[in-house]
Amino acid sequence: MLDDVHGQDADHIVCLGDHAQGGPQPAETLDLLRELGCPAVYGNSDHFLLTLDPGEEEVTPEQIANAKWSKSQLSDELLAFHEAFQPTAELDLGEGRMLLAFHGTPRSRDEIVDPWMPEEKFRAPFEGFEATVFAGGHTHQQWARRMGDAYYVNPGSVGLPLDHHQSASAPRADPFAEYAILSVGGAGVGVEFRRIPFDVDELLAAIEASGMPHPELAAGPWR
Repeated sequence: MLDDVHGQDADHIVCLGDHAQGGPQPAETLDLLRELGCPAVYGNSDHFLLTLDPGEEEVTPEQIANAKWSKSQLSDELLAFHEAFQPTAELDLGEGRMLLAFHGTPRSRDEIVDPWMPEEKFRAPFEGFEATVFAGGHTHQQWARRMGDAYYVNPGSVGLPLDHHQSASAPRADPFAEYAILSVGGAGVGVEFRRIPFDVDELLAAIEASGMPHPELAAGPWR
């Protein structure tokens, strides 16, 4: 995915949360994120890793065990880096335009918005916030929606892209690293969604070799 980003000659990278919890390489992931030096916001699974507080989501004992393991893999330096993430990040797009990044909504890392919400309910979490583009994650699904003169964009998920039209009990992940490119020029902005295929067998091998408890939990969506 990063090779693809660099091939697009991107000026900036912004990460929208959920960085290190649930996968086999939490320390390596945060090391890479620190190397990038890009803005990164605080997601609900980031909060879960650091505090074991699941917020509004239900979690199992197995997920709690994996969160404890993920945290144990982080050095004091990486923990401090992780704890420094903020709920929102702003990026100046030039000519008076601005990107506001967050995880769930600008007011909550746990709040969900989706493509099918009635307009009034969809817009409510953004009242009082100003931006040309609102960029959020949380639902692991690529989509965009107009908000008057602004836009909401969800770039999907690099590590766990999901199709929400599935059984909730055993969702399958898609073998793509998802992200979006925001382009700004003249009077307009544009969004391109990208999906970069990766080797699922390599991911499963990393899970098995990690030593994480309950590896079947991490591997499940990919089998």
